Amino acid sequence: MLTRHQYDDVVARDALVEHLKTHALRTDGPFTLRSGAVSSWYLDARQTTFDGQGAWVVGRAVYEVLAPEVEAVGGMTMGADPIAIATAMVAAEAGRALRAFSIRKTAKDHGTGGRLVGPIGTGAKVAILEDTTTTGGAAVEAARHALEEGLVIVQAIALVDRSDGLAASNFAVLGIPHVALATPFDLGVDA
Repeated sequence: MLTRHQYDDVVARDALVEHLKTHALRTDGPFTLRSGAVSSWYLDARQTTFDGQGAWVVGRAVYEVLAPEVEAVGGMTMGADPIAIATAMVAAEAGRALRAFSIRKTAKDHGTGGRLVGPIGTGAKVAILEDTTTTGGAAVEAARHALEEGLVIVQAIALVDRSDGLAASNFAVLGIPHVALATPFDLGVDA
């Protein structure tokens, strides 16, 4: 028998998968992925993460797998930003203080500069987020920079992992557990 928390986990994940399938999945390829690989399908996750209802579903699904010691969530800018904000908002609604942060692709030379943005500092326990991963490259780059900034990475979370285990292996090298909320199988497409 499922407990209430387990039930919520299943419902949140299923709602995420359904929203992605309905709004973000494209099967009219070919598409060239960030990794350079060519695929017959593409997941434009921003069709979900930038949508009001989709963002709520994303935040809920990520929150449900978030380790209890995590104090902040974020990752490489653009892909991780809406996921981090949505997750922090869902956490606030649940009474949990959770901050969001972003890692810029390059440092700015004006304002406060740097690559790390948000209310976060050395020693903070964080989760690195990513929308879709093919190799884990962008999220691993974000993780390496977070470590350089003195953050403590508790886990990495991808909305969809199409890497067939490569992303988890790349994070394992850094000693970071990797959680995928969905796989190509869940979306009804081939890896």
